[in-house]
Amino acid sequence: MTTFASDTGTLTRDALTVLQPGFTGTTAPDWLLRRLGEGLASVGLFGRNIASPEQLAALTAQLRVERDDVLVAIDEEGGDVTRLEVRTGSSFPGNHALGAVDDVDLTTQVAAELGRRLAACGVNFNWAPSADVNSNPGNPVIGVRSFGADPALVARHTAAYVTGLQSAGVAACTKHFPGHGDTAVDSHHAVPRIDADATVLGDRELAPFRAAIAAGSKAVMSAHILVPALDPDRPATLSARILTDLLRRDLGYDGLIVTDGMEMQAISGTYGIERGSVLAVAAGADAICVGGGLADDDTVRRLRDALVAAVRAGELPEERLADAAERVRRLARWTAMPTAKVAGADSEVGLRAARRALKVTGADPFTPLTAPPYVAALAPVANIAVGDETPWGVAAELAALLPGTEAGTFAGEDAGPAALKAAGSRRIVAVVRDEHRHPWMAAALDMLLTARPDTIVVEMGVPQAAPRGALHIATHGASRVSGRAAAELIAGA
Repeated sequence: MTTFASDTGTLTRDALTVLQPGFTGTTAPDWLLRRLGEGLASVGLFGRNIASPEQLAALTAQLRVERDDVLVAIDEEGGDVTRLEVRTGSSFPGNHALGAVDDVDLTTQVAAELGRRLAACGVNFNWAPSADVNSNPGNPVIGVRSFGADPALVARHTAAYVTGLQSAGVAACTKHFPGHGDTAVDSHHAVPRIDADATVLGDRELAPFRAAIAAGSKAVMSAHILVPALDPDRPATLSARILTDLLRRDLGYDGLIVTDGMEMQAISGTYGIERGSVLAVAAGADAICVGGGLADDDTVRRLRDALVAAVRAGELPEERLADAAERVRRLARWTAMPTAKVAGADSEVGLRAARRALKVTGADPFTPLTAPPYVAALAPVANIAVGDETPWGVAAELAALLPGTEAGTFAGEDAGPAALKAAGSRRIVAVVRDEHRHPWMAAALDMLLTARPDTIVVEMGVPQAAPRGALHIATHGASRVSGRAAAELIAGA
């Protein structure tokens, strides 16, 4: 039976309220400000929107002139995934480094300081932390974004992160439900599939989400993954069995459910963003994240109209859309409440954490370098979540400590010979990222170590491959502070 909304204005406003779009530029475009006046309640920020903390604060103030309780969201995990420091590298190590230290108080402190910096810029919603258990070491999209492979460790650090972030008045969005860690496919490109049975899923994937819910996570982000043991037909983002039955009913979660980016190929390439958005809200999602790739008014209009049309056609219950919109407004009200200030800025907490996360193998004792080395970065293609805008490695940090340090980036079958030739007679520092996932990288490292056994190896991904080299340093992530911590060790600073 067709359902007609009794108030078209209310229906249209609710459809706008559940959208979480992005835009281009470092100031808010007119169309976005107009939509905020019409009912839009959330805006997503990406690296392209941020030039400096001062500019970001001005941008969020501009948004709040139109709507004082607007949710301003960002993908700021720290570590490899940073938008706040997209052009310099993060001041905070990522989850894998924090998991390697395994000090929940430190994780809380790092998240609180990150939250303080976001709040100071007017950002009140963070698409973090990643609660994925990295049970598949070949995972192409999670890796160092995970606290680790042990569910209990991931659970306690997820809860600590949520607590720290929200102490600053910034809503945590725990992701990617029901868990993206056991995938071999990046959902930016296709639909990943997890074939674990329900018992394994309950013990492994769901443990960190239970901890996040107990810690009061204000939001949970769905994953575009197919989990046949939970729903054989639809990916989690579009599954009522997963979002409504499992997350809401079984796990007792009452906060906001946000989708991962709807323009990702796992959804857009299979269902299309309009149909996908309707199915997601019908399944139990409350906010539709879009804007990483599609960032214009036409996208907002298309999704708004698709939701309105679905209600009018009886495909989406009007009360489900109204409930979703009210959950968005409820979170907006929470972020607008006064928050006790995080006690004092701690600008060095990230560096302290990065130093503690280092795992050093070989060369005991190690004689620090005094002459400038050659840094050979064996660089894989960055996944979309990380992006290729953010610098990484140890070259810049070593150059500051050992002036005259030279560097080059190498990839593919010729990486080894090219790096050897470029290094000349200098001591080589080889920087790798997930050596275990890239045969060409392992082969290049083999060649470097055969020709130059005194080569120092810095692994800035998941340290799954066996340590080798005259000195092997595992940083557990590629943030700027992780690079600095490794450089300090190499140079004896």
